[in-house]
Amino acid sequence: MTTDRATAGESAQPAAGIEVKPVAGHIGAEITGVDLADGPDDAQVAAIRAAVLRWKVVFFRGQRLDHAGHVAFARRFGEPVVLRRRGSASPPDFPEIETTADRLELGGRFGMDHDEWLRRRRHTLLRGWHCDHGARVDPPAATILRAETVPPYGGDTTWSNLAAAYAGLSGPVRAFVDGLRAEHRLGVGYQPRPGDDAYVRHLLDHQIATLHPLVRVHPETGERVLYVNGYYVEQIADVSRAESAAILDLLLEQATRPEYTVRFRWEPGSVAFWDNRATIHLAPSDNAHLGPRTMHRVMLTGDVPVGADGRPSQALVGSEPGRW
Repeated sequence: MTTDRATAGESAQPAAGIEVKPVAGHIGAEITGVDLADGPDDAQVAAIRAAVLRWKVVFFRGQRLDHAGHVAFARRFGEPVVLRRRGSASPPDFPEIETTADRLELGGRFGMDHDEWLRRRRHTLLRGWHCDHGARVDPPAATILRAETVPPYGGDTTWSNLAAAYAGLSGPVRAFVDGLRAEHRLGVGYQPRPGDDAYVRHLLDHQIATLHPLVRVHPETGERVLYVNGYYVEQIADVSRAESAAILDLLLEQATRPEYTVRFRWEPGSVAFWDNRATIHLAPSDNAHLGPRTMHRVMLTGDVPVGADGRPSQALVGSEPGRW
């Protein structure tokens, strides 16, 4: 997703009927006045792009996107990721789209029901916070998620602004974390089942790990971003494990402070478009008993993060730029 650097203005200037309405103090805006299925014109695309960079996640309601329209809209902002492995719920004719219902199948592949699968992966309050595919050396630049079927209540998603979280640190702490790097690894923190665990064997056979800067410089806005999340990160390089745990607790609590977050109530036809380089998000855990929730996701290819010290991320295992 490329554009000129974002300005510090409160919202994008109206373009061809578009209005950008901020919904929280540091993150999130609702965009009205555009029909995504009709294909936004160049001025509208520019306004949406600027709003994503400024507000980190933007929301559209009442959209009529189908799979083809979803992919076409995404292509206006970058190259969609094509995943090598998807579940049976994802549309076979649209390899750019991943359907969230696929995740219900994951535990079954390794001998667990979905609830146990989630408990073993997200066993602390902060562990579920993540950016998409953060263990890769080139995580996606952005994600566009649309709702097809949602329960009448529950199932909200929450995002946090990592640029605001970094700016909110004190000067000495910012200077301290600017030069640190952390290992992001697929499956970090998973609690194995007793005895032989099929998922542990899968992780060993399909490991992905990268050494990312703990503070990333956003390639488009120039902002410094607190590049931390609870799902992929467990160890900061070059410090002891005890020191790493204390530092990560401090930074994760900073990154998820309520004032840096926004929570979105989904409806059929809702679309969320977020900057995956400057946010982490938390999927809902209150809706399993409320009925089906079917969402469709397209991600845009990203670049290799660069730290405040000018050094890029380093792939450790299982990840090459541009190869999915």
